[in-house]
Amino acid sequence: MTDMTDPGGHDMRDPKARLVEAALMHVPFDGWSEASFRAAASDAGMPLAEARALCPRGAVDLALAFHAQGDAAMVAKLAETDLTALRYSDRVAFAVRTRLELVEHDKEAVRRGVTLFALPMHAADGARALWQTADAIWTALGDSSDDLNWYTKRATLSGVYSSTVLYWLGDQSMDHAATWAFLERRIDDVMRIERAKKAVRENRLLKPLLAGPEWLAGRVKAPGKAAPGDLPGRWRG
Repeated sequence: MTDMTDPGGHDMRDPKARLVEAALMHVPFDGWSEASFRAAASDAGMPLAEARALCPRGAVDLALAFHAQGDAAMVAKLAETDLTALRYSDRVAFAVRTRLELVEHDKEAVRRGVTLFALPMHAADGARALWQTADAIWTALGDSSDDLNWYTKRATLSGVYSSTVLYWLGDQSMDHAATWAFLERRIDDVMRIERAKKAVRENRLLKPLLAGPEWLAGRVKAPGKAAPGDLPGRWRG
């Protein structure tokens, strides 16, 4: 492991990353809870007030930071992997599989996160985290769509990813073989939908059916993304 301390022996890593690492020792037993949050701050040698400044909502923000770290690790892994020989659907499957394999040693923390974000008061945070994972995957794979596809790709992949996570959490098969087979089936289902959409777009009689949804998508903005209708150039219907 790389030494991340300064000459005075102080840990130089990002303080939130230190907090997450410390929490992972407690989450399997206490969940993403206030008890885990306080124990993490103590183990990281961080005053509780400083920890609270980093994560104002305590364990909820810490769980989101853990999820974001997983996304970042996946993006880094994809960036160093040559996927050009794979079909596009296989690239998506590889990305989802990579995302889960990178947190396999913290599987119980993922399980506890699923439980946390299933609660009504945190459901919006959970949905946003899923969307961000889907967006990270499509962006890493070079998706350049700026119309209705930008939204539908992320929405469908959010569904694929969330269902695969749930299957993975209960999977007892060797090397999670059953999970990867489940993932392939889900992506095959999505690809069939994409082929059907493509056929509609190429049909002069059916294409007008997509005009309304695409116009609506053009009026809606995702966080950090300009709506298609705000983009320069020709109308993207």
